[in-house]
Amino acid sequence: MYEIPSVMRAAYITAHGPVDAIEFGELPVPVLGPTDVLVRAEALAVNHVDTFVRSGAYQTHTPFPFVIGRDLVGTVAAVGLGVDNFRIGDHVWCNSLGHGGRQGSFAEWSSVPVERLYRMPDGVAAVDAVAVLHPAATAYLGLHREGGVRTEGTIVVTGAGGGVGSAVVQLAVAAGAKVIATASSYDEEYCLSLGAHAVIDYRTPDLMAAISEAAPEGVNLFWDNAGVNDIEGVLPVLAHGARIIVMSGLGSRPEVPLGSLYTRDISLRGFAISNASVSDLHHAAALINKLLATGRLRARIGATLPLSRAAQAHFLQAAQGEKRPKGRIIVHP
Repeated sequence: MYEIPSVMRAAYITAHGPVDAIEFGELPVPVLGPTDVLVRAEALAVNHVDTFVRSGAYQTHTPFPFVIGRDLVGTVAAVGLGVDNFRIGDHVWCNSLGHGGRQGSFAEWSSVPVERLYRMPDGVAAVDAVAVLHPAATAYLGLHREGGVRTEGTIVVTGAGGGVGSAVVQLAVAAGAKVIATASSYDEEYCLSLGAHAVIDYRTPDLMAAISEAAPEGVNLFWDNAGVNDIEGVLPVLAHGARIIVMSGLGSRPEVPLGSLYTRDISLRGFAISNASVSDLHHAAALINKLLATGRLRARIGATLPLSRAAQAHFLQAAQGEKRPKGRIIVHP
């Protein structure tokens, strides 16, 4: 039984803005609705979308003061009157707070709608799980809902050394696909260890020729995780009926050769995990838990910070080049 205080430490904003807008201090512990669960946080993670919500670039309802963050792993401390499928002490996770008016996870205690909460598999460490929750759900949606991934298909994943890219590699391999990864030479061994069939340095002068050589029968799914958006350049390596997934940033304005798309039944797809339905997230969670339980889903940890340094976590997440950690940024409450 947990002794629940009236106030908690949290990282929050009172207005949209830069990293400096993040405050750290005390807020009231959330009051539960009938279908909410109070979770005592053990491990948190920061995502690119968190920085967009904080800055206001990604417009969503943020009732101030607004606790930042989406992901958490923790322990059930209390349940609403209408909750009968969780008990105090259950080890749980969530990856969809901090959006649509839902307060975020960067606090000692979080109120989670019961339909967005999942049990943790036995024996999985909180840090290992929280590092993959958001990227893996994104990968699931792109591969299974949007990409039509299938056994024996060939998938190209650009930016494969990153958080989402590495999750895409692992989920595609788990689905039985052949994965060709593009990444820096630094990430080659890592991508191969995740199951990639081949890794090509993204700085290769004729990258598409190298991809074509690795996939002579054509690429069925091209996941542009690096934001290059060279749609016209990608077309020659694609098989008939291929799909392109773009994860390209809010300001991208690529040229799209529409004629070549429709004559070859090629589709261009973009999506945001923020728009995923509760059903989408449940399907993703089932696969995530299966892969976690069997040790087939992991991520590199690039930095670990206390909750009091949440602003620094956001700074590192948005950093470029050598300033950005090689791996996920984890926050401990």
